[in-house]
Amino acid sequence: MTDQEQIETLRKELRAHNHNYYVLDTPTISDYEFDHMLKQLQELEQNHPEFYDPTSPTLRVGGAVTKNFETMVHDHRMYSLDNSYSKEDLEDWEKRIERVLGDVEVAFTCELKYDGASISLTYENGQLARAVTRGDGTQGDNVTTNIKTIKSVPLRLKGDFPSKFDIRGEIVLPFEGFEQMNKERIANGEEPYMNPRNTASGSLKLQDSALVAQRPLDCLLYGIVGPNTGIESQWQMLDKARGWGFKVPTVAKLCKTTQEVMAFIDYWDIHRHDLPYETDGVVIKVNSLQQQDELGFTSKSPRWAMAYKFKSEQVSTVLNEITYQVGRTGAITPVANLEPVLLAGTTVKRASLHNADQIAKLDIREGDTVFVEKGGEIIPKIIKVDLAKRPVGSEAANYIDQCPECETELTRTEGDAKHYCTNYYGCPPQITGRIQHYISRKAMDIEGMGSETIELLFKEGLITNYADLYTLTKEQVVPLERMAEKSAENLVNGVAASVQIPFERVMFALGIRFVGETVAKKLAKAYKNIDALMAASEEELVAVDEIGERIARSVVEFSRNETNRETIDRLKGYGVQFSLSEEQLENQTDTLKGLTVVVSGVFETVSRDELKKLIENNGGKVGSSISSKTAYLVAGDKMGPSKRTKAEGLGVPIITEQEFLAML
Repeated sequence: MTDQEQIETLRKELRAHNHNYYVLDTPTISDYEFDHMLKQLQELEQNHPEFYDPTSPTLRVGGAVTKNFETMVHDHRMYSLDNSYSKEDLEDWEKRIERVLGDVEVAFTCELKYDGASISLTYENGQLARAVTRGDGTQGDNVTTNIKTIKSVPLRLKGDFPSKFDIRGEIVLPFEGFEQMNKERIANGEEPYMNPRNTASGSLKLQDSALVAQRPLDCLLYGIVGPNTGIESQWQMLDKARGWGFKVPTVAKLCKTTQEVMAFIDYWDIHRHDLPYETDGVVIKVNSLQQQDELGFTSKSPRWAMAYKFKSEQVSTVLNEITYQVGRTGAITPVANLEPVLLAGTTVKRASLHNADQIAKLDIREGDTVFVEKGGEIIPKIIKVDLAKRPVGSEAANYIDQCPECETELTRTEGDAKHYCTNYYGCPPQITGRIQHYISRKAMDIEGMGSETIELLFKEGLITNYADLYTLTKEQVVPLERMAEKSAENLVNGVAASVQIPFERVMFALGIRFVGETVAKKLAKAYKNIDALMAASEEELVAVDEIGERIARSVVEFSRNETNRETIDRLKGYGVQFSLSEEQLENQTDTLKGLTVVVSGVFETVSRDELKKLIENNGGKVGSSISSKTAYLVAGDKMGPSKRTKAEGLGVPIITEQEFLAML
């Protein structure tokens, strides 16, 4: 046998043993035999670098060091899930599905929701091409080198896999491995890690992959995205992924009714404590991928999936003091400063009290013993007060009437739960908050700069609004605390690079009250450039799809303010994008202006997503269900009969894919 043949044989055998041990949990050789074979392969590969293979089992041991993790855009966005906490929530969700799909049979796949760090793995021609963290859902960090060290992640697939696809999952740390890591840390005189989830997440960003390789991380997969996968259902997807070599949990069930779903939830709410991993709920998905396609997405979540969260852990502690924070819009948020307490694996010291109404509703007072839980397992919130332990002589909390930062008198408009500081241009937290929003990932995504840096630059008098960022020089920044020459250079370069950010994200970055990501896109698309938008009246703005009076009023107030107009003019001068690109404008018409079009079924010439984009690019609105306001129903193959019946009953024109494309 030649050295090359021996290398290939060892690689093949080690891959099989690795899969048996880490994925199937049925080892066929001892650890000693495995290590001996691995060492033999390492020596052969060292002597023959010409036979390098990026999927070799020897890469599992790590060793590569990554100083800066490259930001990469996901080919397919990673959405978050809507949460539910009761059977009623699930039934309401099921009714929403029925309204869109009509009278068709809908099955659900139930899977456990493992609590780890979300990851997207891209495979090309059966090999792991890249691994990217969830990030903000649109883009994340390239952690491929670290992911390759996780033994349950296949570097090479087997079977009838598609040529290219993404598979999503969770990087988790099993309880047993987590406890062993903490035993070793305590023995070495180090602080133990707080919980498996945060430790797993932190492991992905370690610079030395050899350290990652030493951690007993696992990867559980649950979803495939990509064109032409040949998969028709979520259930089939799980089965296919197992066959290709992925570790897919077998705890899953195909259900036909909400009652079956609840039975699965009730069972695992009790038995989840027997599992080797952290889990905080059950994910319920519409099983048919065609029906998923039909249901589509909101701006944040898929309409075809829901996370049922198990009841949160509660603890009691003492509320020491109520303080107040000022947000970038001037909104005042009361904060409960608590006696530190351990909750769901982390130490909780603060919790939001939301607003004056919430304080009054709970009758919460300083010195009270309160019950705290993590809302959605993330943000701590106070559930109730233990009145039996209330100190004698305690006094009701008086909500402040002046801004805690600039002493401006607070205002509260009728129907608004929040109090506001109106000193928009002079209140320090509002100024720095707007700049922090401007540089954030979903806005201008300025690298080399964070919240602390903004605070420092403001304190030193170098910036008073986001336009000032473009005047910063390396010489100004280098003398600042904890700012090396390279860091200063990265900061200035990051600001310069932000002028390439497209108009719709610049609109979001401006921080206009009530203008979130989705509204910013709609306004950019409707007005094409900032000058047209800032000249629009309230009446004109309200005429734009999904823009209400509150948003319109806020945009007009922002546009009429002289300080804002000066800032926009300065940003224009620095090259910031304030109009849609030529490419975007080329593809836009008003052919469907004012028309709502519903798309249903499977299409041949273009995909459903491309059809929806064509509707929006031509001025139309994509409808999710048929109503008297629907202008057209574009019908594809396998469209539900109830949709056709409803359209015919309402007199909605039903057109084919070709007729729709011809119309454009």
